[in-house]
Amino acid sequence: MSSWSIQALGWAGSALLIFSLLQQRVLRFRLLNLTASCTLIVFNAMLHVWPMVGMNTVTAGINIWMVTKLLRERGDESVYEVVAVGPDESYLQHFLKVQGADIRKHFPRFDAGALGDGRSAYLVERGNETVGVVVVRDAGDGVAQVELDYVTPRFRDFSPGEFVYRSSGLFRGKGIRRIVTPPGMVNPYYARLGFREEGDHWVADLA
Repeated sequence: MSSWSIQALGWAGSALLIFSLLQQRVLRFRLLNLTASCTLIVFNAMLHVWPMVGMNTVTAGINIWMVTKLLRERGDESVYEVVAVGPDESYLQHFLKVQGADIRKHFPRFDAGALGDGRSAYLVERGNETVGVVVVRDAGDGVAQVELDYVTPRFRDFSPGEFVYRSSGLFRGKGIRRIVTPPGMVNPYYARLGFREEGDHWVADLA
């Protein structure tokens, strides 16, 4: 490999490392950082800079361990917990305010100021961190209309809202027999939860 190619490899690995640090999504950060570490291992090995080879090897190992852990925990009910809250509770209002700009970007029809009777809210917690919120409205005739299914940027490579839908007892206790999602959801994960597509909505009938 030519000297120019080796230098290009080093610059590419360094640029990717810096780019990875700009990521909000925790899984994307780990995968990009892992790729950068592997690239820099090859680059420094070609130049026989063994301390940097060692450092990047350790960094790559840490990233592999973290990615494996995140993927293993993705569907683990012991890691994520659903907490039902009243639509007027202070913490929910605070969370919606803090994430307001991002929520408006992805759910422009959602009005946090309209929460009230007929609506139920569920926070998805990972340890002491709130990673998502689901708000549903009782539309009558046993139908729950999902108005908000939001995930914080750090966990947007995951689908923590699924733990709300898995806990069907949350809905049956309110006389709900059918769940309807918001229209036009991007990259929906509902199919693997048993929802079926109807027009621009996803629908699930509770057994």
